[in-house]
Amino acid sequence: MQRKKQKLSEEECIRLLKTELRGVLCVLGDDDYPYGVPINHCYCETDGKIYFHGGRTGHKIDALKRHQKASFCVYDKGFRKDGEWALNIRSVIVFGRIEFIEDQDVMIRMAEALSRKFTDDEAYIRSEIERSGPGTLMFALIPEHITGKIVNEA
Repeated sequence: MQRKKQKLSEEECIRLLKTELRGVLCVLGDDDYPYGVPINHCYCETDGKIYFHGGRTGHKIDALKRHQKASFCVYDKGFRKDGEWALNIRSVIVFGRIEFIEDQDVMIRMAEALSRKFTDDEAYIRSEIERSGPGTLMFALIPEHITGKIVNEA
């Protein structure tokens, strides 16, 4: 990072990964074109992985099966300092490798954790996991490098 004053601490990076609802997962797509897709996620403090879920097939899954390296970016809504028009935005980029999750217990635990970012309705969460679980693929990004910064739009 060129501007050290803008660098976020590791703790702040983790906080953003835990609290932000969505980010952009970037993979190497068809004909080596970058492919970025908005996606919700769950950061797991226990193992430091970022978990995602989706359908079992599609462009994103094909790309991940071909090339396991990926990056993931999250950013907050920003804030304005008193009397200023420009937003100050915090962002985090994670570089790492994808692993597909086969362990059913991990899949259920992480699906529940991801769902709780959006609702505390436990009956709904259980119902959705039972209904959609069999057709869902879960995968995780194993971080190799995490960096974050705060940028002023001015």
